[in-house]
Amino acid sequence: MLPAMSPTMLARFLSATVLLALCMPGEGVARALVLKAERIDTAVATLEGVRVRVDWPPRADAGELEVRARRVFAPELGYRFEAVSWRCALRRDDNDGWRCEGRVDSRGHASAHLSLALDTVSTDAELAQADARLTLRRNAASPDITDIDLRRVPVAWVQALVSRAWPDGRLGGGVIDAGLRIDAPADRPLRVSGPLQLAALSLDTADGSIAAEGVRARVDLDARFGAAPRIEAGGHLDGGELLFGTTYIALGRRRAALELVAEQDADGGWRLPHWRWDDGGVVQAQGSADVAGDASLRGLHARFRSDDLRRFGEAYLSGWLGMAGLAELQLAGRAEGEVTIDDGALAEASVALAGNDGEGAAIDDPKGRFAFAGLRGDIRYSAAAEVGSELRWNGGELYGLHFGAARLPFLSSEGALRMPATSMPMLGGEVRFDHLQIRPPTAGQGLDVRFGLGLDSLDIGQLSAALEWPAFTGALSGRIPMARYADDRLDFEGGLDMQLFEGRVAVSELSMERPFGVAPTLTADIAMDGLDLEALTGVFGFGSITGRLHGRIDGLRLVDWAPVAFDAELHTEKTRGVRQRISQRAVQDLSSVGDASFVTSLQGQLIGLFDDFGYARIGIACRLADEVCEMDGLGSAGRGFIVVQGSGIPRLSVVGYNRRVHWPTLVERLGAIGSGDVAPVVE
Repeated sequence: MLPAMSPTMLARFLSATVLLALCMPGEGVARALVLKAERIDTAVATLEGVRVRVDWPPRADAGELEVRARRVFAPELGYRFEAVSWRCALRRDDNDGWRCEGRVDSRGHASAHLSLALDTVSTDAELAQADARLTLRRNAASPDITDIDLRRVPVAWVQALVSRAWPDGRLGGGVIDAGLRIDAPADRPLRVSGPLQLAALSLDTADGSIAAEGVRARVDLDARFGAAPRIEAGGHLDGGELLFGTTYIALGRRRAALELVAEQDADGGWRLPHWRWDDGGVVQAQGSADVAGDASLRGLHARFRSDDLRRFGEAYLSGWLGMAGLAELQLAGRAEGEVTIDDGALAEASVALAGNDGEGAAIDDPKGRFAFAGLRGDIRYSAAAEVGSELRWNGGELYGLHFGAARLPFLSSEGALRMPATSMPMLGGEVRFDHLQIRPPTAGQGLDVRFGLGLDSLDIGQLSAALEWPAFTGALSGRIPMARYADDRLDFEGGLDMQLFEGRVAVSELSMERPFGVAPTLTADIAMDGLDLEALTGVFGFGSITGRLHGRIDGLRLVDWAPVAFDAELHTEKTRGVRQRISQRAVQDLSSVGDASFVTSLQGQLIGLFDDFGYARIGIACRLADEVCEMDGLGSAGRGFIVVQGSGIPRLSVVGYNRRVHWPTLVERLGAIGSGDVAPVVE
């Protein structure tokens, strides 16, 4: 057995051994030499269980060299190979050196071709597999330095080195070209430096939180290993897609410059005292960061600027906006700001908005849910000391409802962004925020928004036109004492109390799921008290009915603004000084809607003789589920139910017989009557 020796000593020893074998006396006798070493240590790697055999036939120009190692490992670089074997044809070269070429195998790895050239000055080796090449060169004058060239090398070859710095990182496709220098002095940490070029790189983590696809890059690398690893890198990325949590970056064909300095800490995480990202006119950012061993963000300080919010939104915000159902949101203008994260939580943030054309920034939802124009000013957030800011806009709209210019002052402290009472014009009236508080997401909790809202004299006509409702008239006033948005759900505590059609409409248990997402869902209970029926029926073009309407709509559920469920009951009540009359047009419209299931107690010829009729009560109920309305009225009338109970002379009553009505058909008939497409027939 041989004691541990350096690679230089081993090379010289092998050379001397071969020379001795060639000089052995005994012509015609085959010569063989076997060397064994339990361990060979180098500055880069360690070999264990080494066995070297040289066979040189008599009078031959070449021999055979076989090298076997039970284990080869490089802990600094993360590599480990088992059962390594190399058999090659050994021969002298013209420079009084030795060359050997042959196949190298290792358990669990594909075979490769290894060629080695040794002389007194240098050591050269090349490892080839398919079209991939790894070339190594060492000079006896500088034994601590190894130069390595990589050509079309699969990224899988450097998985171990990547895992050394990032245990969760998994390399997929892609190839590397590089010219690296490995400096392994005995008194200093191992150092790897040189340019790297990546093509078609893909990578991810097991949980899918970090990924890359189709990335091309050129990076100048300077990495020091040992007790305190440190990496410096600078270069650029050309195109590709990147994912960091919910941040999706689409570079397209753009080139983005990258710089970073990273220092590994004792728990396997990385401190980045400096990083810089420059994506041309889309965004420039720089700062520092602290990343845990699992790639979670412990700390961050970043300053950023974008001169083109449209491109910035498309390239960097689609992941965040998509989670909120706003993937198609369009931005315009400029922005700059700062973000600070401490212990994984947002500590400070600020963003200032401006326009490129003097008109301010803009936000527009192509689906028509909201829009803001002429945005200027800034918003500042603080988890500690109080800071102030102000945001202004020229106008905008919410679900087609236009609102005017507003000035929103903000104060932030203790992790919340607050706005005092502020109002803005809308629909000829005023919308007032009694209070507003926004808490950004923190560990274990999502975004939390709370506000109180007041509505003062909004023009119902404008509201109806914007929402494509029938042409209601009047004014809308009301108040929501408290509303809360969290977990993509908007709950209105205390409800909304409105004055409408000279009566009162109270909305309670009001909530919305995915208000800005796919298929928004609204639920509510509605109570009506004393609505003027003449004004209400006039809006629908339903014929004239006078009186006061009361009732309720419980368990109302709208999906994408279409009713899918409710339990409704509407009825009239006698009110002093209010006549109760129903026109013959209204009677005919009731019959049209009911498709002959509503039957009057007078013949058609007699109905045509009178303009209107007195009634004692009107009542109808509908329980909607699975697109079917279970109908009811004031009470039973044989096999039917009473809808209109007549009064006076002539006495007219309306009775319904179909208790199960197809809801879409009913809505279609109501719409046809309101638009005048169905005309009553008077005989």
